[in-house]
Amino acid sequence: MYKSEFGYKLLKPIISLYFKIRFKPTVIGSENIPVEGPIILCGNHIHTHDQFNVMIATKRVIHMMAKEEYFEKRGAWFFKFTGCIKVDRRIHDVNAKTEALEILKEGKALGLFPEGTRNKTIGTLNEVDLLPFKYGAVSLAQKSGALIIPYGISGKYTGKNGKLTTRIGKPIDISGMSLDNANKLLRKKILELMKKKN
Repeated sequence: MYKSEFGYKLLKPIISLYFKIRFKPTVIGSENIPVEGPIILCGNHIHTHDQFNVMIATKRVIHMMAKEEYFEKRGAWFFKFTGCIKVDRRIHDVNAKTEALEILKEGKALGLFPEGTRNKTIGTLNEVDLLPFKYGAVSLAQKSGALIIPYGISGKYTGKNGKLTTRIGKPIDISGMSLDNANKLLRKKILELMKKKN
């Protein structure tokens, strides 16, 4: 067992129960998450709780990549205990990428947000569906042979009336593709899942 999976498995039932009771989420397509093998879960990023939508969709441990600031604040123990990977967004963080690759090479699941940060334009006059994508997800997938699992989150984090919905798409194999084309395909798939109505 990967050294940090214990904390994730210990806290997951508690987090999942809290999340389901408070936000009444709907998850569609959980069967698209492979039960084994290296995968990278990628979705849009609109809220600090976005990762919990896929956490409740699979029994697998998901090692989320999280910004360094979370490891320096009150509550930093949570990110360390649940196996998150610390990312310094100010630099080309080789250590974070190396750790992520090691996890994938062990056949584990990795989670990250290709936008690199929360989309704070939602609900503003300059609203955009997705911010520009970073290349981390597609680069890691090509180096490790991992499949990418796209998902799209729609609705609001306001309980039942928010209609919080996560649609998980089929695995994407980007082997043999250029990074540009792979990133465009990933963005297209996530956008389609965000916009889907059924």
